[in-house]
Amino acid sequence: MERVRHGVIGLGWFGEKHCEALDSIPNVELFAVCTRTESRLEEVAERFGVEHAYTDYNEMLQNEDLQSVSITTMWDQHAEPAIASLEAGKHVFCEKPMASTVEDCQRMVDAANAADGYFMVGHICRFNPRYAMAKRQCEEGKLGRIVSMYARRNIPQWVTTDILPKIGPIIGDGVHDMDIMLWCSGLKPVKVYAKTVDIRGLGNPDIGWSMFEMDNGAVAVLENAWFLPDKTAMQIDERMEILGTDGSVHVQEVAPAFAVCDDEGWSYPDTTYWPTIHGRLHGALPAELRYFADCIQLGEEPSIITPEESMAAVKACLAARESAAAGKEIEIDW
Repeated sequence: MERVRHGVIGLGWFGEKHCEALDSIPNVELFAVCTRTESRLEEVAERFGVEHAYTDYNEMLQNEDLQSVSITTMWDQHAEPAIASLEAGKHVFCEKPMASTVEDCQRMVDAANAADGYFMVGHICRFNPRYAMAKRQCEEGKLGRIVSMYARRNIPQWVTTDILPKIGPIIGDGVHDMDIMLWCSGLKPVKVYAKTVDIRGLGNPDIGWSMFEMDNGAVAVLENAWFLPDKTAMQIDERMEILGTDGSVHVQEVAPAFAVCDDEGWSYPDTTYWPTIHGRLHGALPAELRYFADCIQLGEEPSIITPEESMAAVKACLAARESAAAGKEIEIDW
């Protein structure tokens, strides 16, 4: 079967990670790359042996052989290349958060609904087997009526030093868990009260806590601290619990079943999202990109997540950020 010819727009750290993942998928050809920085473009194109390299994504989209693209620019620069790609007839995989405003999210949803190509936002946790199992337990009614949800996604300071000038923890990481909460519960948040703590003065607060009231009266809490000590054993301290009237589910990624101890102490390397095994990327990132490529080849619109679902998670987290800035509870209008 002919491989899907895929391009990557934006070649920062995660754009390169997309290239690594795509390079590991048998039915995908990493066909084109694009970034405005010529030296970076040359470096990545050479590493992956990509012939089609561009500094202007509009020029890249004119290539008729290109079928699909990843949008891996900064979150406030997602809307324009995503919409342009859809209008050019390409299938679009956009990294999360979908966009930096609800208005831009809506523009992207409208463009996706009007386009022939598929549009999917990369909510990677939906491809983590543990969250997928949690979703199934909720779907099967094992929990009864959901009354409480809590998620923790904290990371060390060294990871976030270069990130905080661009995005904060509530939207940067909270959007993962808000998406999973909405996916598993089928509920919507109607009110939120959030608090942040700014320690390093890097442009966005280091810590964010958000408490949501859901439309059935349940409470949902997001804990997002981008201020763990640099010697923290794990790169992501990640967990979730969903409580219902008849049962509960618990996701625990904080101490996986693989640990390393060396002269610097204990560490828990990632074995879930993008571990390198036998020289190739495995895990949830290649899995979601492979799913997207399979949808293209089969002519089946992606159904694991819809653009509207991705927009809902962004809307909830932006409301939490607004609440923290205003120092008051915010109502969320759907």
